[in-house]
Amino acid sequence: MPVTKKQIILEYCRAKALDRIGLQEIRAFENELRARLGSRTSLSYIAGVLRAAGKNVEYYDRFADPPIEEPYASRLRNVLEFHDLASAEASLRKLDALYREYRDASDRAGVRWVRTLLQKGKLRASSLAANPRVSPEKRAEKAEIATWFRIWLETPDLFFDWLELRKASEEFRRLFSS
Repeated sequence: MPVTKKQIILEYCRAKALDRIGLQEIRAFENELRARLGSRTSLSYIAGVLRAAGKNVEYYDRFADPPIEEPYASRLRNVLEFHDLASAEASLRKLDALYREYRDASDRAGVRWVRTLLQKGKLRASSLAANPRVSPEKRAEKAEIATWFRIWLETPDLFFDWLELRKASEEFRRLFSS
């Protein structure tokens, strides 16, 4: 069974016994992965794996997950997903429910964290949609998902009505009927 990037990252972290992980250490992880797998790995991915493992990571960029404080972190962990249209819609429904809960409780921090996750999702989906190494079908799907996130961010109260109309449109059925 081949070793995964995640396994290599965690193994390397244990071997180096790192307390604080900054840009220099993240680059060392990147070099280790390139040496062992022969491919590049994003610094954001490395930082995310290390954060998820509970490491003190002092590296931030526009693709890295923001460090969310409790009680929001445990509620929002792994809610943002967009592997395909179905998972994106399910994710939006969960995030919308949390957004409404936080908004109704006048919890500005909770509302901000939900919006931050959706902005991150929009950015990541847009990035994948523009990546020529991604298949044309997947790029179209990611562009559609980025649009969904943008529309939700602009008009959360109208989003699901818009989504039903969008999914019923001829253009949507032509693009994503398979």
